[in-house]
Amino acid sequence: MSDPQSSGTTHFGYREVPVAQKQKLVGEVFTSVAGKYDLMNDLMSFGIHRLWKRFFVATSGVRPGDRVLDLAGGTGDIAALLLPRVGDQGEVIVGDINASMLRTGRDRLLDRGLHARLRWTQLNAEALPFPDGCFDAVTIAFGLRNVTDKHKALAEMQRVLKPGGRGLILEFSRLQSELLKPLYDFHSFQVLPRLGKLIADDEASYRYLAESIRKHPDQDTLRAMMESAGFSNVQVRNLSAGIVAIHRGYKI
Repeated sequence: MSDPQSSGTTHFGYREVPVAQKQKLVGEVFTSVAGKYDLMNDLMSFGIHRLWKRFFVATSGVRPGDRVLDLAGGTGDIAALLLPRVGDQGEVIVGDINASMLRTGRDRLLDRGLHARLRWTQLNAEALPFPDGCFDAVTIAFGLRNVTDKHKALAEMQRVLKPGGRGLILEFSRLQSELLKPLYDFHSFQVLPRLGKLIADDEASYRYLAESIRKHPDQDTLRAMMESAGFSNVQVRNLSAGIVAIHRGYKI
């Protein structure tokens, strides 16, 4: 895995690209897939992504009155699950770097009548526009692997947390079963791009998404990265044999 701080390049799927280009390339992917994003997630995961997200929020420790920042939250899925937990006195701020994803998620939640205690902000996770120590929890679901400099993003998540606050990451990770690996690889590299072409008329973006999962740090590496960013008592919980994992760390 390339270190953008030292090499001047980083990965975009399996391609090495200049650091300055990755944000633009990722933006093009998510602008392309925004309209079909939820449908494709259902097809790609057989709907299991909804269970992963519910479990992620159910075990988040978010309580009434909490102020929560949901990064890469443009679809609104996590925000909709968080709102009942923060209650009337709490607040959820949805941040995403991609305007198309934000519009899609905002419109969907408005249609559901979910707008109170909810704010939408276009931002870069590597440079959050918030003061130190202002959130009880920061969540990011299926977004960290698309961030150019993950070390900066993790440090920013830790910075904006209050003492005792929690950083919570739900992300694809390293499959723990060697028996399932051939099936998982076939699904990722043969089925997903074809689904992308059929449903979203975009094979390349879904090939990138499959590749980005393989390039993302595994469970132990991400744990170490969180600790390096200042998180304490970092815990990891595998879901679905490690296809995804929840990482939780605390700010002391």
